Amino acid sequence: MYESITLENVSATAVLTFNRPASLNAFTYPMMDEFKHALATAEQDDTVTGIVITGAGRGFCAGMDMNALGTLSATGEQEGAESLKEKFKASPGDSSMGEDFTSGFTYLMTIRKPVIAAVNGACAGLGMSIALLCDLRFCADSAKFVTSFSQRGLVAEHGQSWILPRVIGPSRALDLLWSSRRVLADEALQIGLVDRVYGADEVLSRAIEYVQQLADSAAPVSLQVMKRQIYRHMNMSLGDAMAESTQLMDESLLRDDFKEGVASFMEKRAPAFSKIKTD
Repeated sequence: MYESITLENVSATAVLTFNRPASLNAFTYPMMDEFKHALATAEQDDTVTGIVITGAGRGFCAGMDMNALGTLSATGEQEGAESLKEKFKASPGDSSMGEDFTSGFTYLMTIRKPVIAAVNGACAGLGMSIALLCDLRFCADSAKFVTSFSQRGLVAEHGQSWILPRVIGPSRALDLLWSSRRVLADEALQIGLVDRVYGADEVLSRAIEYVQQLADSAAPVSLQVMKRQIYRHMNMSLGDAMAESTQLMDESLLRDDFKEGVASFMEKRAPAFSKIKTD
């Protein structure tokens, strides 16, 4: 169905793979539409607990394809992109998250399921933005991260000016944005840019394993609500965040998942929680 990505289910995990290895999986405009459609497909699949994003070959994603940038004004490519938008028009995410999460790739934060970036290699520019907008980042010990914008005469694009300082702090964010220096896996873990580091041959399986652990033990609706809380509350005052959390807590006590959680604990068995219902 897709030309530039693949999508397959591995038990409870939807594995979305950027599949342009000859270009280190650099994005084209049609690829953006395929990516969004594939995420919507995985989100709407009730057999899927979480989504893992990775890259084919040596790279995760090297950013935008420079050839695509060089032909930005080419009428033929623009027309082709428009036709693909119609073909791949499904959109992922929870629209009730609000206007703050409707620009660019920020829709990744509205997807109702955990999204993990399994960074298997080079991760630059737009690719780094996508990894940052995922909920967790696992990386290979050979992975390399670079913002790259300053060396192209660009600014902090694709949400990095918002997400990067929240992940690693403002001074470190400015360092990486200004210098465009390469950050290797060990430093990435040290500064909080990634959450786990594994061998290159196991980073994907470890991400899948993590999702499976969630599928076996956690309520999907709880995962969804917690994700919504974290990202919405980053834009709220403490008082507003606490008020919303109190309301959500009261609602959770009335759900069947709460009853099942208590019952499964008392009966020493695996829980059987409700699946997420998407629009």
